[in-house]
Amino acid sequence: MRKLGLMGGVLAVALAAMPGAVLAEYPEKPVTFIVPWPPGDLEDVLTRMIAEEFQNQTGAPAAVVNKPGGGGVVGGMEVAGATADGYTVGSFTVGIPTVKTMGADAQIAADALEPVGIFLTYPFLIATKSDAPYSTMAELAEYSKANEVRLGHFGYGIEPTMMTFFGMSELGGKFSAEAAFDAVDCSTLANGDADVINTTAQLVLSCLGEIKVLATITGERTAITPMWRRWANRCRRWRGLRFGTGSLSPRAPRKR
Repeated sequence: MRKLGLMGGVLAVALAAMPGAVLAEYPEKPVTFIVPWPPGDLEDVLTRMIAEEFQNQTGAPAAVVNKPGGGGVVGGMEVAGATADGYTVGSFTVGIPTVKTMGADAQIAADALEPVGIFLTYPFLIATKSDAPYSTMAELAEYSKANEVRLGHFGYGIEPTMMTFFGMSELGGKFSAEAAFDAVDCSTLANGDADVINTTAQLVLSCLGEIKVLATITGERTAITPMWRRWANRCRRWRGLRFGTGSLSPRAPRKR
């Protein structure tokens, strides 16, 4: 099956990335895949598929552990501080090994995560309730000039969030408040936690017919969102596997 071929390819890349001494005997013990978000999103589902195929091909136990918090920093630190032996593998979006390693306050060192390979690219959506009095980003920006609009997102530093703020500013609008959530999905809008959300298509598939998509943040139009305007045509959000190198930022709290 094509699906199994993909998982086998990821395994091959993972093994090739390891030092020769480790490769000869790898894996001798259980391997843990760390997902820095709650269960249920596409990344979580695919990481579990990869772990299952890894186990099938090697015979070694493989488990997926969700470590949400801090916009991905909690899971990122778990992998970054792990022994650099290939038995702790992070399943990360681009923002964790890039944005989350920048600046004086970064808790993950720039060289703390060793890339293995990319297994997923996916679109982000900017969405609101179906009865919202705006249907485009331009209308949202105009509405925000006289009304409060709260944005829900995964973290201020990640690219889709920054693009959303930049786009609103370019259109002359602004958000009255913003908040980061570990999960940004249908309930975030339904419960009134935010007026507009920036999230992945996977997390709102179940309510796609009940919400209003203002724009997509993706490189190409997708099968599920062919009619909405692409907000950032050159943007590609990816998720890949990374090993920890055993180094944390000096500012990061150490395990005891």
